[in-house]
Amino acid sequence: MTTLEQMGAAAKRAARVLMNAGSRKDDALLAIAGALRDHAAAIIAANRLDLENGRAAGLTAALLDRLALDEGRIDGMAQGVEQVAAMPDAVGRILEGRTLKNGLQIEKITVPMGVIGIIYEARPNVTSDAAALCLKAGSAVILRGGKEAIHSNTAIMNVMRDAIESAGLPRDCAALVTDTTRQSATELMQLTDYLDVLIPRGGAGLIKSVVQNAKVPVIETGVGNCHVYVDASADIGMAADIIYNAKTSRPSVCNAIETILVHRDIAEKALPAIKARLDEKQVELRGCERTRAILGDCVVPATENDYAVEFLDYILAVKVVDSLDDALDHLARYSTGHSECIVTRDYSAANRFTAGVDAAAVYVNASTRFTDGGEFGLGAEIGISTQKLHARGPMGLNELTSAKYIIRGEGQVR
Repeated sequence: MTTLEQMGAAAKRAARVLMNAGSRKDDALLAIAGALRDHAAAIIAANRLDLENGRAAGLTAALLDRLALDEGRIDGMAQGVEQVAAMPDAVGRILEGRTLKNGLQIEKITVPMGVIGIIYEARPNVTSDAAALCLKAGSAVILRGGKEAIHSNTAIMNVMRDAIESAGLPRDCAALVTDTTRQSATELMQLTDYLDVLIPRGGAGLIKSVVQNAKVPVIETGVGNCHVYVDASADIGMAADIIYNAKTSRPSVCNAIETILVHRDIAEKALPAIKARLDEKQVELRGCERTRAILGDCVVPATENDYAVEFLDYILAVKVVDSLDDALDHLARYSTGHSECIVTRDYSAANRFTAGVDAAAVYVNASTRFTDGGEFGLGAEIGISTQKLHARGPMGLNELTSAKYIIRGEGQVR
């Protein structure tokens, strides 16, 4: 047996205990939250090593922001775990029930998935978020983070495993792959004897690699080429505020916008107002020729790739469009199906946009930054599912369960 196979076998044994753990799951989660706070100094010290290595390796400011931990972020991680503990148990819910003519009573109930694998990149908070959600959903989890966060992830996982064990559950309910080579990622993707589902959380390259190479069933998440379309009837001040928030509040995350589309009838008034807000954060604009004609040479000429890329930085692509239909055509070509927004005062335009956009979350007059499990009232989340099978949108607790039928009879035969 390889190390990963041993880890998988241990997780499978732990998953059998979790199936009927009941309130002990919440005891373990509360123990994790307390332990994260109690060991914050040690976690921050480990994180400091990752940040030093990241700077030496030339990581961008956006990636370093994703990587960084401080007492506030660790407390936020603990709060996220506590929120999950406070939620109703997702396991054992009756989804539907009926009695057949032959007297058979059929119930469809939620059940744990079993063992969940998660591959992610430089966001150590995912370690606690993912473990907490999987634990509450009754599944064991094997995590494989990127090399950029290996010291942080190891420190967090050690704290969590000790806390889980202190609550009377197997410490193998959660495990971390400490080998960050490509070989370990490939092996995890093919661990079909032990993993029931694999969830990648990270950039486009990671997600593409997992989708193409995994033998384990995959739930695709996360790439966010998100847009705001400013309709002809939009309130310009509202549009500027939404765009400013959606781009600059935290540009390194998947629900930040990367492109704005502006209707030609409002472009001459709207674009200067939008630029004035974005200038507060020195956002670089890359625009079409009509955008440059309005705003001048301060706008970098946009390339085809600028409309397709996830910048994850203070860079925003801009395009003036002739109509709502043109905006919808642009989204059909470039959207990754994450989060899209229209700013409009036209009820009909709003309805056409929400009906015509194929994305997990579609907004009318609100920032795309709300696409988040916590903001949606789901507690912590694994990621934003951009596929259509089983789960779509923020993957909270309920989305991490499967279902089975229970049939009760009195001797019926077919």
